[in-house]
Amino acid sequence: MASNSFIFLHVLVMFSLASIALSDSLSPSFYNHVCPQALPTIKRVVEDAVRKERRMGASLLRLHFHDCFVNGCDASILLDKTATIDSEKTAIPNNNSIRGFDVIDKIKSEVDKYCGRSIVSCADIVAVAARDSVVALGGPTWEVPLGRRDSTTASRTTANNDIPPPFLDLPALINNFKKQGLDEKDLVALSGGHTLGFAQCFTFRNRIYNETNIDPTFRRQRQANCPRSGGDSNLAPLDPTPALFDSKYFSDLRSKKGLLHSDQALFSGGKTDDLVEKYSKNLGMFSKDFVESMIKMGNIKPLTGKQGQIRVNCRKVN
Repeated sequence: MASNSFIFLHVLVMFSLASIALSDSLSPSFYNHVCPQALPTIKRVVEDAVRKERRMGASLLRLHFHDCFVNGCDASILLDKTATIDSEKTAIPNNNSIRGFDVIDKIKSEVDKYCGRSIVSCADIVAVAARDSVVALGGPTWEVPLGRRDSTTASRTTANNDIPPPFLDLPALINNFKKQGLDEKDLVALSGGHTLGFAQCFTFRNRIYNETNIDPTFRRQRQANCPRSGGDSNLAPLDPTPALFDSKYFSDLRSKKGLLHSDQALFSGGKTDDLVEKYSKNLGMFSKDFVESMIKMGNIKPLTGKQGQIRVNCRKVN
């Protein structure tokens, strides 16, 4: 009887693994049967990382964003440069600024240990880590659709072209998001991810020295830590509470205290002003729309079924 039970269990596991390999759609329950400890393990490692460094939560959220905007959510951003891989890590929007790779490595190691093999994709790990980071910093939770597979290529050129730089005006931002299948509400809601984290001086220097639609006191405060030359990597918070998910980012935009040009562009007399105003007054509305837009962004061109692979090491192709 025991032998028959073992055979049945073995067949059930193999059937589940085969179903995973052939699935061509994303589902929050994707790993429930083959590795029920996958998601709790990701959550534990993310919470530990954020506890050690609050800024890491914003970094992991940004990692997901920058992954999805380059040929879809396929973990291409994690690949190191090789003779055949043109790593996205050295693209202009990522070079010396994108972070969290060590945390992803640790998650992958822990998850594979619990699952007994490499079952969970790096792309799914990045997506879940972004959600868990938001939750760890007081934000909303949501069910992450899962089942992405990992790319075998990367594109530094596409990263340079498709990740929105911090100096874009509103029409360019709208077009940039539209290219990814995202609308104006998605643009404003996802930009609200800047309720978390910091930016480097070189990304907002022009705004604080050359732009006029900026609060004078805020300008002087930011100039104190961001000189006209030098100090390129000096950090400033993207909103007054950079380790707390709230709506102060939008309140700041209404007060002309957006740190990046692309932030303030959302409230500059254009068609997104109304949504910024609503979010600034209603955290629940912002949270709801943020969740919807995160799920929508996470569905950008995923590799499924037999496409791509499940990397053993997130930094390199198998």
